[in-house]
Amino acid sequence: MSHNALLIIDYTNDFVDPNGTLTAGKPAQQIAPVIIKLANQFLAAGDYVILPTDLHVKDDPFHPESALFPPHNLANTSGREFYGPLASWYTEHQTNPHVYAFAKNRYSAFANTNLDNFLRERAINALTLTGVCTDICVLHTAVSAYNLNYPLTIPAAAVATFTPNGQEWALAHFKNSLGATII
Repeated sequence: MSHNALLIIDYTNDFVDPNGTLTAGKPAQQIAPVIIKLANQFLAAGDYVILPTDLHVKDDPFHPESALFPPHNLANTSGREFYGPLASWYTEHQTNPHVYAFAKNRYSAFANTNLDNFLRERAINALTLTGVCTDICVLHTAVSAYNLNYPLTIPAAAVATFTPNGQEWALAHFKNSLGATII
């Protein structure tokens, strides 16, 4: 029996909330209902909902993002908590064995994590990617998934980023270079 998984990438206060330290703003806030609807559909179908979430230590001199972005998604801060409706959804479903949240420390949810093993152990053979930022962490996760032969679906209404150009470019890249289905 094979399964699909919905990945909700980095949907935290720091990336989504108006007061987040690295917020994608309104575009990111507007995708919340679509993400919640998809999460409920995946669980109802017996599939998986996976929440790879950025985790950082303030002023880490060894992490390359420290030189690129302001401190964000710091351990034990409200900025790292899931945003709005996803926070409530996760609280309600976190004990479901088909819901898995884990920390990541690079753009790709596959880098330095057990994600590929988790998927293969459960016969998960296709991924749907949602969350933020379309042209950074969603993109890098998609490239890693492609290189591991996972078919990809990207719901355009469930990903967001900082600029319209970044969004447009990433969606085209998913389709034209990674063979993803854009819905």
